[in-house]
Amino acid sequence: MLKAKSIVSILFLITSFYYQAQDFKQVPEWSKDAVMYELNVRQFSSEGTFEAIYDELPRLKKMGIDIIWLMPIHPIGELNRKGSKGSYYAVKDYKKINPFFGNESSFKKLVQLTHSQGMKLIIDWVANHTSPDNIWIEQGHLDWYTLDSIGGVQPPPGTDWWDVSDLNYDNMDMRSAMIDAMEYWVREFDIDGYRCDVAGWVPVDFWNDARRALDKIKPVFMLAEDEGEKLHDLAFDMTYGWEFHHIMNEVAKKHMNADSIIAYFERERKRFASNAYRLHFTSNHDENSWNGTEYERMGKGAECFAVLSSTIHGMPLIYNGQESSFNRRLEFFEKDSIDWGTYDKNGFYNTLFKFKKENPALWNGDFGAFPEFIETGNPNVLIFKRVKRDNCVIGLFNLSESKQNVKFKCDNCKGTYNELFSDESFSMSCKKNKVSLDAWDFKVYSTNE
Repeated sequence: MLKAKSIVSILFLITSFYYQAQDFKQVPEWSKDAVMYELNVRQFSSEGTFEAIYDELPRLKKMGIDIIWLMPIHPIGELNRKGSKGSYYAVKDYKKINPFFGNESSFKKLVQLTHSQGMKLIIDWVANHTSPDNIWIEQGHLDWYTLDSIGGVQPPPGTDWWDVSDLNYDNMDMRSAMIDAMEYWVREFDIDGYRCDVAGWVPVDFWNDARRALDKIKPVFMLAEDEGEKLHDLAFDMTYGWEFHHIMNEVAKKHMNADSIIAYFERERKRFASNAYRLHFTSNHDENSWNGTEYERMGKGAECFAVLSSTIHGMPLIYNGQESSFNRRLEFFEKDSIDWGTYDKNGFYNTLFKFKKENPALWNGDFGAFPEFIETGNPNVLIFKRVKRDNCVIGLFNLSESKQNVKFKCDNCKGTYNELFSDESFSMSCKKNKVSLDAWDFKVYSTNE
């Protein structure tokens, strides 16, 4: 007969397994080959409205976009506002819409039209801080904030973000209100998830609770602006590949090379579970406004890095305007519309993203394959292969401004390959291969016809 203590122990184990099962997070199957597009509503059109996006959705779908991420859509605080329009990330009311963008009806229609095109829509969520005149402060919830020595709200510690006030995650009532607000947009507007700003500054257990609550309404997709591997355990499907982005910038400046990229992915393999999606990009709103366009940072290598970041691993992201070679920093706190030009890169991205979908080796997380790097003896040249069942993709990149002639071996690569951008065939050998690459040139081969 079992002793009472043993029975309690068994019950504890059963309960633990039950809750672990309840906490199991399944990455949405539809995201397996997805590509993301960041859309800055204020700057996307001269109108700066939701309605101005409607007619552009078919173009984005045709280009190969699967997920549209809208930068924050909420009213912007007026107290301590930066610039004349303010920061999207100084949220005044989590349950309202910025009146300059539209209203509940126009936003709901945007979600519906996005879904009708077979795409998903996520919105930016700023859970770490609010504007200093947020409705919660007006309602007297000062204990929901991190207060200074005289009892006033204050910016997040260590920042100069004086247009926002830090939230206090020791307060359970605030946490409940935050999750309630996140549930609201999923339940009432049928959005598909969130991109979560400075997610690593918010306790992981909060995000875990939020994900559980949201998934009870519908399965959602969650992106964290952070590189913490623990965020993937229960809360997030994808985190930022900030370090890889910065390495690409440094390679463009000749401060790093192909060996730096190989070392990075070796660290990635050890740090992250194989089903963890990583977001890769050559630009986004932060980089564009504060550090420069991809052409400023990457020069003539911009297209090379766009192909690299879209094929080497993870989910590709493009920022609105990149499909038109837009080469200007957008003002962050003002109305500053994109000059759309001729959409000269539409075809380039369409080719690249169609290729991703047609080659399972390039799919996201466990759906695809982790890159295997091929030795070249040349730090200016990066070669990798990704293999999933009978599909093999081999990428060759000249990460320099000089022509490179490279010889390499490729185990288990024998066969005839097609090159993505030239449609030329290439007979790959296991032991002797020779390729010539012009400055910042790239070749992407696959076994698919």
